[in-house]
Amino acid sequence: MKPTVAFHTLGCKLNFAETSTIGLQLKNAGFQKIEFESGADVVVINTCSVTENANRECRLIVRRALQKNPESFIAVIGCYAQLKPEEISNIEGVDLVLGATEKFNIAEYLNDYSKRKNTEVHSCTIGESNFFTPAYSFGERKRTFLKVQDGCNYPCTYCTIPLARGSSRSASIEEIVNQVYEISSKGSKEIVLTGVNIGDFGIYDGKKEKHESSFYDLLKKLDTIDSIERFRISSIEPNLLKDEIIDFVSTSERIAPHFHLPLQSGSDKILGLMKRRYKRELYTDRVSRIKKSMPSACIGVDVIVGFPGETETDFLETYNYLNELDISYLHVFTYSERENTEAFSFPNAVNYSERKRRNKMLRILSEKKRQSFYRTNIGNPYTVLFEDGSHEGFMHGYTENYIKVKMPYVSSLINIPVQVHLDKFDGSLCVNALPLIHQITG
Repeated sequence: MKPTVAFHTLGCKLNFAETSTIGLQLKNAGFQKIEFESGADVVVINTCSVTENANRECRLIVRRALQKNPESFIAVIGCYAQLKPEEISNIEGVDLVLGATEKFNIAEYLNDYSKRKNTEVHSCTIGESNFFTPAYSFGERKRTFLKVQDGCNYPCTYCTIPLARGSSRSASIEEIVNQVYEISSKGSKEIVLTGVNIGDFGIYDGKKEKHESSFYDLLKKLDTIDSIERFRISSIEPNLLKDEIIDFVSTSERIAPHFHLPLQSGSDKILGLMKRRYKRELYTDRVSRIKKSMPSACIGVDVIVGFPGETETDFLETYNYLNELDISYLHVFTYSERENTEAFSFPNAVNYSERKRRNKMLRILSEKKRQSFYRTNIGNPYTVLFEDGSHEGFMHGYTENYIKVKMPYVSSLINIPVQVHLDKFDGSLCVNALPLIHQITG
């Protein structure tokens, strides 16, 4: 019988893409993938350094895996494994820790997957992680997450990602196009472009900062590939969302009118402390330009509350700014201290109860924004790609502008572009959809 392997992935879309690629490598090495709860011979935990309680979360997952099978070989990879390899090696039951340069070589470490007396650690200095390893997710859902960029050259004072993933580097446009055709041949109709800082696309050698091409060049090329119904931009820094990109998306047939723009704070004072590369004025301009050319575009926002030095006045400045801004939803993060970041030693820390209060206020605002965005789109026609699975007789999918819809389950319409009329909002952040045309052909 083939040895079995299970995965548990924390964090961003990029991590999911990389887990999927590692899964394929292990399949080719003779492993059979099974569900995490089934007690695999090998369990791979892909970690995230953004998680507030990374150590605690990792310990819990290791414990869960060993409860299912005490003999499971536990391998921990990912951003947290790069940042804190020794800390992870002290977690009881962990057998292998692989840093940024070694996670894609995991098959080489599994010739013997018997439990270790001492944890085996293979880490590196992050400067050695200067090459690009392609990855994409497949099989878990109809949307495919395609990694086009990795690493980051921005020195934000709160962020550990450059320490965990290294400098910015990308695949070439030609390499990405080849992967898109490969993904298309497997039946996927929607691709989400992922990375750490995808607007910085075009640096092919992590040792240099010379851009050989731009994210705009990539989008123009992808727009010509008609075997993919839709490309979606996962997240892009506002200072890198150039006018030419917005204008191109507004006329594109395949690039979705959906933007996720990290803001982090609506206070210029806090943005300065964070060392973000823009002020509020530029962010306002980006949102205004999107809405002017694409009134129904979806705009998501990342925001951090409780950053050191954020007074009540600063927070209310952020709250009121977001309340007035024409956006669609928020991803709210509570600031948590990270060693080896500049902000770790900043004075005037905000107490935890106040951080949580501010987080809750913005989450409530996010729900109001999402419901308002959904309601403004009632009565409009859109195209939906429905995903697998019947949930109480309904199937679910997303419009091009990221509205989640539901419709009575029809198996023949799964992963097929379906034109719908958004009929009514049902209060659960979904919209009932009535088909206008059962299927868009061609």
